[in-house]
Amino acid sequence: MRWIVPALLVIVGLIHLVPVSGAFGAGPLARLYGLPINDPNLLVLLQHRAVLFAIVGGLLIAAAFKPEWRGLAIGIGVLSVGSFLLIAWAVGDYNALVARVVWVDGAALAMLVVAGALSLRSPAA
Repeated sequence: MRWIVPALLVIVGLIHLVPVSGAFGAGPLARLYGLPINDPNLLVLLQHRAVLFAIVGGLLIAAAFKPEWRGLAIGIGVLSVGSFLLIAWAVGDYNALVARVVWVDGAALAMLVVAGALSLRSPAA
């Protein structure tokens, strides 16, 4: 049972690392989200978003091996995916690739809730 929380954190961390390729330019971003990235301002914002995801993903993976970081990592992970899901719900009418991100982030949120609950129940989990 002690492996469940670390495994969930690694999985959610890896989910956060998927969009990191977007930090390398408009081409990878267009493939990730199915959008043309023609505006340099949008490119800057989306590349920065990719870097922020790398930071969150790295923290989640590190927390799998550093139990004292788990509360912070789970909290940041919940804020990350939760805010995206809220924004996606509020805006709506997104394309199929963004819809896939919504589903994956929904699963990530569920995993983080389970990891958080197990961590509260048994901090050494």
